[in-house]
Amino acid sequence: MNHDFPVFTVENSCQDCYKCVRHCPCKAIRVENGRAAVIPELCVSCGRCVRVCPAGAKKIRPDLSRGRFLMGRKKTVYASLAPSYVSYFKEIPPRNLIAAIRALGFAGVSETALGAQAVSAETARYLEQQPNGVYISSACPAAVDYLRKYAPEYSKRVVPLLSPLLSHAKLLRQKFGEEIGIIFFGPCAAKKQEADRHSELLDLSLTFGDLAEWLKQENIDPMLLDTRGCEFVPESAGEGRIYAVEGGMNDTLRGGDGHIQYLAVSGLLNVERILRQDPASADRKDCKLFIECLACSGGCLNGPAMPESDSSLSGIIATARDYDGANSRGRTVPVAIDEPVHPDVPDQPEITEAQIKQALAQVGKHTRADELNCGGCGYFTCREFARALVTGKAENAMCLSYLRQLAQKKSNALIRYIPAGVVIVDRDLNIIECNRHFAELFDESTRLAYEATPGLPGVPLGNIIDFEELFAAALTSGGEMLQPHYVTGDKILNLSIFTIEPHQIVGAIAQDVTSVEMHREHISERAREVIRKNVMTVQKIAHYLGEHMAETEILLREVAGDCHSGEKSSEASRDDQ
Repeated sequence: MNHDFPVFTVENSCQDCYKCVRHCPCKAIRVENGRAAVIPELCVSCGRCVRVCPAGAKKIRPDLSRGRFLMGRKKTVYASLAPSYVSYFKEIPPRNLIAAIRALGFAGVSETALGAQAVSAETARYLEQQPNGVYISSACPAAVDYLRKYAPEYSKRVVPLLSPLLSHAKLLRQKFGEEIGIIFFGPCAAKKQEADRHSELLDLSLTFGDLAEWLKQENIDPMLLDTRGCEFVPESAGEGRIYAVEGGMNDTLRGGDGHIQYLAVSGLLNVERILRQDPASADRKDCKLFIECLACSGGCLNGPAMPESDSSLSGIIATARDYDGANSRGRTVPVAIDEPVHPDVPDQPEITEAQIKQALAQVGKHTRADELNCGGCGYFTCREFARALVTGKAENAMCLSYLRQLAQKKSNALIRYIPAGVVIVDRDLNIIECNRHFAELFDESTRLAYEATPGLPGVPLGNIIDFEELFAAALTSGGEMLQPHYVTGDKILNLSIFTIEPHQIVGAIAQDVTSVEMHREHISERAREVIRKNVMTVQKIAHYLGEHMAETEILLREVAGDCHSGEKSSEASRDDQ
């Protein structure tokens, strides 16, 4: 995570969806351990990744603390306010916004559009002096950086002027002194790159969101402030405000040489499509074409720091409301804003065909037919992805087809070798896949069908088993179902039916426990027989003991009786004597 660069990733928030890779026109993203990080030397700070990241993991560098520090360090600080402010702060009148910014301690608020008017005036003069050919605007720093890095042959075609923001900074310093501080508020990430490179002109670049947060932290409500004397300095802008809308710069140039044609191209992918694929066209001498190149589709109203809704028709209307159709031709520019544009091609390692083939093989692509070019990894083609693998920008796991094949192989291996019958069925109770053990649980025809069509895909489950209602119940409930010792035909099965996708797909594991249960039943029967015999033996013993005890009792009684009679006779004899 590089917090020093204008755009960075909050790693813990990254959800490895590769959407940033997919939308990055420079492919300036390195994925490592499933986390996507910006590569500064390749990035042009267009902020497209910030705009599209569904997890909010891509961020524009927060510099609000630096703004507070600058306000304390500099005696006089002016704000440069981008023209798209009317779209971001829709509910706040300009005077109230000026009053709020001044309440933060700023000496004054000026419109960046003044710099745009200066750029348009100098661009018009430059074009009139040039021969036929293709010329490109210098207004968007991200677009200019893109050309310098990825279409260097067009660098000489960029009008050699500063951007509107840097031109505005020069105008402010000429007017209020070189020692002033200047903080820009706008919708852009690339302006931070400009501030980093040209600190002698621009002290700091903040977003409109930073400004809103700053006002909130200071408990400043713009609608409650006194707006008397709250005007833009040194004057209000005119036609320069239309720069925020795609084609706005061209509108400020029209009206002079009728032989100049104007074209607006927004979105770096569109810039690539028009320029990089046919670079020879730039040398044509049969026309003079000026191209307004903007990194953000729809213009600055769709900048990475703007709400999604601000590129809508209402945002365009709010920005263009006061434009009266004037152009900037003939305006006096009191400062020099010349700036040559040179190529800045990043170092790229040489990649051989052998390396590409080896990288493709790593993700299971051995022939041209294997190269699906699905774009799931974020790259347009499999070969582009292979190049990213070679340079360490990508990981094998980014290839969705490779992951699917890998998961399928693992799944097949598990299903094939698990020592039980496995079946997966869809909501119509048709088999999606099963293993050999499942087919062998049933009749010979099922086994033969499996031999002919492994997995039995599409076969109705009811053609094989007579208990498909259990699967239907699991599909309906979306839960699990256990059926131990389920008897079907001459089999006894332990069934575990489980949900894979609620109400759509269920699976089941069936274990044949017939032999185990029969063996257990045999043992139980043997045990019952032994117990029965033991009971009978005990009963016989008890019977024999009972008879013996009875005879013994009778004998003893007889003996006891005889003894008693003898005693009585003896007593009688004694009495007679």
